[in-house]
Amino acid sequence: GIQKETHIKEQSYETNVKDVDLQQIQARVDKINIDGLCRTKNDIVEDCIRDLFNAKDFQQVLLKAHKARVNLDELGCFKNIGVYIDTSKGANATNDGLEVTFDVKEHKRLTGGISTQVGNNEGSVLIGLRTPNILGRGEKVQIEYSRGSKRTSNFNLSFIKPFSGKNRPSLRTSILQAHSEWPNSGYKQLDRSLQLDFGFYSATLLKHNLQWEGTIRDLSTLSRTTSFEVREQSGSALKSAIRYMMSVDLRDDVIFPNTGSLIQVTSELAGLGGNIGFFKNEVLLQDNYSLFEDIVFQASLMAGYVSAISKEKKVTIADRCYIGGPLSIRGFEMRGIGPHSDSDSLGSNAFWAAGFHLFTPLPFRPGQGGFGELFRTHLFLNAGNVGDLSLGNGL
Repeated sequence: GIQKETHIKEQSYETNVKDVDLQQIQARVDKINIDGLCRTKNDIVEDCIRDLFNAKDFQQVLLKAHKARVNLDELGCFKNIGVYIDTSKGANATNDGLEVTFDVKEHKRLTGGISTQVGNNEGSVLIGLRTPNILGRGEKVQIEYSRGSKRTSNFNLSFIKPFSGKNRPSLRTSILQAHSEWPNSGYKQLDRSLQLDFGFYSATLLKHNLQWEGTIRDLSTLSRTTSFEVREQSGSALKSAIRYMMSVDLRDDVIFPNTGSLIQVTSELAGLGGNIGFFKNEVLLQDNYSLFEDIVFQASLMAGYVSAISKEKKVTIADRCYIGGPLSIRGFEMRGIGPHSDSDSLGSNAFWAAGFHLFTPLPFRPGQGGFGELFRTHLFLNAGNVGDLSLGNGL
């Protein structure tokens, strides 16, 4: 017999991968579609996407489409935003023309939820309710109530109105009530406030806030052993203040950043009415460096100074500077550093605190890729001081 052998040769295919310079691909946007609009007005959406028509190549189309999506998301009107790019079709289509479609899904008229959060050395429950996009241009009303494990409680009713423009201005009006207890200083505090806030961006990540706040404040002793220096400040007071805040956040993550810096500067002038008067400045600096994979070194510095503006207006114990505790100097109790009277912390007019931190994953990486990613091993070295500082005559 004749035995036939079949030989199968494996063919190798070489895939040629070429880098494509998107800037060399001529493109323009002929048409923009918005699918899913119901309550939202056309004019505020057009302001967010208009810059797409200025794209001259395919790379600019991608970048400007992403920026338009970010602008739409910042309106707070939409739950989901999808972006689709296709070649332009129709009688008015150009040779290099593209058609960009934004597929949006608006928020419900009423949303809310219950959540827990940890901050300021205590845990709290937060209940929120909001009505997004009530007038069709990103306006919203929100109500928030929180209750802390250390008898703190906060209520906040706010109306937020965004405006169109490249600086992304917004106006916020709030009615607030905040109750807090400070056992390390021997007093409890109840604030009822009206606040007006105007915010805008002078650059992509450089945010400014101008605020006016009027507050009726009630200070009272926490126990019968409260020191006399704290008792003499008990009672009601009226505070009227203007505040300027500037922040630049270049971090890649708010909770566990790997790289990037944070700068926050706050200046407050109280005394435009009422019987409380002071000038207060605070600064916070933070920088993060990724040493190795998932190992981050962080350096931070905070400082502040408060001074009286006249003899007729007072600086209360609630407006002074404090350090100590996990948010400033670890290893000390909350407000544990500085002048005391009968174990009650009195605060001072100046402080500084600095720290070096090393964050690494948990040993052996339990829960890697899941719940374990919410925890880090933390090594730290911190230092600081608080005291009364005189910068010149009359201060």
